[in-house]
Amino acid sequence: MNGIPGGLRTDQQPPMAIPLRHFVLALGFLVVGVGGGTAIAVGTLPGRSSLAHLHALLVGWIAVTIMGAMTQFVPVWSGVTIHSKRLAVAQLWLVTVGLAAFAAALLAGSLEWLPLGGALLLAGIWLFVYNVGRTLARARPFDFTERHFAVALASFGLVAPLGALLAVDFTTPVFDSLSITRFEVHLSHATLALFGALLATVVGALFQLAKMFTQAEPDRYSERLLTLEQLCVPAGIVALVLGRGLALEALARVGAVAFLVGLAAFVIVIGRLLAGATVERSPMLARYWVVVAALTAWIALAAPTWWAEPTAYVSLFGHPDARRLLLFGVFGFVVIGSLYHIVPFIIWIERYSDRLGFEQVPMIDDLYDDRLERADFWTTLVGFGGLSAAPLVGFPAAAVTASSVLATLGVGLFVANMLLTIHRHGPDGIAGVLASALESGDDRATTGGEPDVDVSPDQ
Repeated sequence: MNGIPGGLRTDQQPPMAIPLRHFVLALGFLVVGVGGGTAIAVGTLPGRSSLAHLHALLVGWIAVTIMGAMTQFVPVWSGVTIHSKRLAVAQLWLVTVGLAAFAAALLAGSLEWLPLGGALLLAGIWLFVYNVGRTLARARPFDFTERHFAVALASFGLVAPLGALLAVDFTTPVFDSLSITRFEVHLSHATLALFGALLATVVGALFQLAKMFTQAEPDRYSERLLTLEQLCVPAGIVALVLGRGLALEALARVGAVAFLVGLAAFVIVIGRLLAGATVERSPMLARYWVVVAALTAWIALAAPTWWAEPTAYVSLFGHPDARRLLLFGVFGFVVIGSLYHIVPFIIWIERYSDRLGFEQVPMIDDLYDDRLERADFWTTLVGFGGLSAAPLVGFPAAAVTASSVLATLGVGLFVANMLLTIHRHGPDGIAGVLASALESGDDRATTGGEPDVDVSPDQ
């Protein structure tokens, strides 16, 4: 899809370097996470490698990408200025350093250092919640996306202290004198992270992005489904978290049912928008179709498991064998598909928007390499599809290895395409983004400035 989504207030966005730093570092964590996953699959890593690997993907890749995207697009979508650019810079480095320290302590077996990493992560995530929360609070009344972002921010704000307590408990007992156990806190922490912080963000953003990229609007039937989703998903998350945290199986089961019903309604809406698209194939639409298929399969797998054992650890990801389906089929393809627009969009606004009408300029979709995009789509689809299906259908080891290689190759192609886009079209390339990493973002010479652009539909 060429062109620019209409109705966006791009004059409100923070400087380009701030979200791009988030995305570049998140891509680094993606490479580390996928590489670590391959190493775990074919051999062994020291310490608590599985926990380090999971945090590298969920916090380093998905959450840091969300932090950058919210910092960029809450002002754009809501028409308000970001509360603080300096806090947006500080949040990234606190989370990055904290996660690096946390993962290193897990791999080295130096658990006494976990509280330090946990404290830095807590500080960085709370800065993010405060900064974007203060920004979002000025956007009234909330629309569908803003309501889900508010749920996600509240979840982030609760996930961080629970994670810090769990980190401290590795060396200093925290829960011995409490009526709640470490296991129950762990379940609540993970449930809030997966479904409150990450999936609520995905739902809120995906609805807005799907409308943009399909140039379709929900009909009356879809509006009713969206009303159902807004009632069921937030309430379901609360009930599921409380049920798991308090070991109340009945409450957790009610929450699970409500959450899955609301999520199923949302999947139908997105599927109808994609089916009604009035534009040709784009990287976003192709990957959003994968997300619809993955979410449908995940709901089908999670429903019987959550009904039978809603408070069991094996049902944390919805189904014992559905972990990769949720992490890569849903979270991964949403992030990759969205970044194929977000990164070029930010660069286009900063470098080319003020030239529009005065000289020939490339369109947003001209900034990345479409051959690399198609290659990474098919390799990641086949690779992660194979890895997701392997535990369900019992693929032989050779097929699992081949799938892992394809998935790694696809991720590498995607990362290369994004970095090449920044290098070729960013005002100062990747070096400029990283060289300005410790600055507040207020220096217009470094960031390329903030053009006063209000992109209207006829552009």
